[in-house]
Amino acid sequence: MSGPRVVIIGAGFGGLGAARALRQQGIDDITVLERAASVGGVWRDNTYPGAACDVPSPLYSWSWALNPTWSHRYSGQAEILAYLRGAAGGAGLLDLVRTGQDVSAASWDHASATWRVETTDGTTYDADVVVSAVGQLSDPVVPELSGRDSFAGPAFHSAQWRHDVPLEGTRVAVVGTGASAIQFVPAIADRVGSLTVFQRSAPYVVPKPDTEYRAFHHRLFEKYPAMMRGERGSTFHLTELLNRALGGDSALEKPLLAALRQAWRAQLRLQVGDPALRRRLVPDHPIGCKRILFSNDWYRALDGEHVDVVTEAVAAVEPTGVRTADGARHEADVLIWGTGFAATDFLRTIRVSGRDDVDLHEVWKDGATAYLGIGVPGFPNLFCVYGPNTNLGGSSIIGMMEAQAGWIAQVVRRIADSDHRTFEVRPEVAERYDAEMQTRLGRSVWAGCDNWYRDGGRITTNWPGPVGEYRDRLHQVAWADLVGS
Repeated sequence: MSGPRVVIIGAGFGGLGAARALRQQGIDDITVLERAASVGGVWRDNTYPGAACDVPSPLYSWSWALNPTWSHRYSGQAEILAYLRGAAGGAGLLDLVRTGQDVSAASWDHASATWRVETTDGTTYDADVVVSAVGQLSDPVVPELSGRDSFAGPAFHSAQWRHDVPLEGTRVAVVGTGASAIQFVPAIADRVGSLTVFQRSAPYVVPKPDTEYRAFHHRLFEKYPAMMRGERGSTFHLTELLNRALGGDSALEKPLLAALRQAWRAQLRLQVGDPALRRRLVPDHPIGCKRILFSNDWYRALDGEHVDVVTEAVAAVEPTGVRTADGARHEADVLIWGTGFAATDFLRTIRVSGRDDVDLHEVWKDGATAYLGIGVPGFPNLFCVYGPNTNLGGSSIIGMMEAQAGWIAQVVRRIADSDHRTFEVRPEVAERYDAEMQTRLGRSVWAGCDNWYRDGGRITTNWPGPVGEYRDRLHQVAWADLVGS
């Protein structure tokens, strides 16, 4: 029995992992829609120089496809993408994917108890179950600034890197100092003629404990898989300490975050000689409130004689450069936006209509919320992977997505085996869950400043506890929390 028809939107780690979990439950009628020409999600799109993961690769990988041949503890973009495609291909998942299918709408038909999924090229798909796996970091954001489109030279977002633009000897302006910028700025700093970095808020950047895995390690892990699993397990437990500290665990928050702050301060003092520049690089918020970043060469790159860090707000873009709020104009030949993604605007490019034609974005107008980050009342058989309140400040998001995929697969299996054609979360259960999330998040370190985890007054992206807790809660579906029909 093939089971219900399932359409998955997105062919990154989340979507492909969900497809694999469904197959493990005996569900075979699966179609994965991918808007790009190939699979890979953020690891396909983010090809900027220096792109890498800030979670150790032994943990940032599928539990069912451990890799004994990582080249480094923190692998780069190309290696992660090759791993994703190789593991997915080996599991027979790539045959489920239809590329070039940019989903624009999904609407529920009550009479037939099915979803109609539409793409921008006019193709439609009918499905019994829809799984959104579009991610939180898939849509780049460029701020609305006066004259933004007037710049005469090449201008691009880091997630849409222009590899055809030569940077050697040019004057480059970089707007933003987030997770992408701290990787690509050091990678291009020695190539450019001058570099101006516009910093709205200084990040905490701590040393990255990277190491190269040599042939000896590869042979050892291939011969003794238990050693691989042991390394993964120890890495997981270390990252769980950070998750608990960020979530407000009183026994860990102060000592662990204090240790990270000391590591940050030591690196700043060692790598930046100019006291005035050091002062500009001191964050104005508690450590952990915004994303903690990992790099061994960020501060060293900013200390270059041809590099300038500007803390005045960017006011406008002009044909030959950037003007800041103090009236100064900063000349540039190339403009690079390191300004992040629309993380809190879930499913922003897709119009989703549930029961009685209710618009999901209207339901989420005051901030997105979903039971377990997966389901929303009034939207039967619609499930999210990497949905609201499932992001992490530490550890690997793949572990969260695997838990979600397993939970969704259980529900779809029940649909296949029972008289129920649909399941959705009970409204009172969803409300109770959201209240729990916001109460716990209010005690977390993220509540202490303005950050990209927030949508207005609500923290909508992050999970407030350790991954182990989340995994335990999703291990077995609490059927009393759902209503079937």
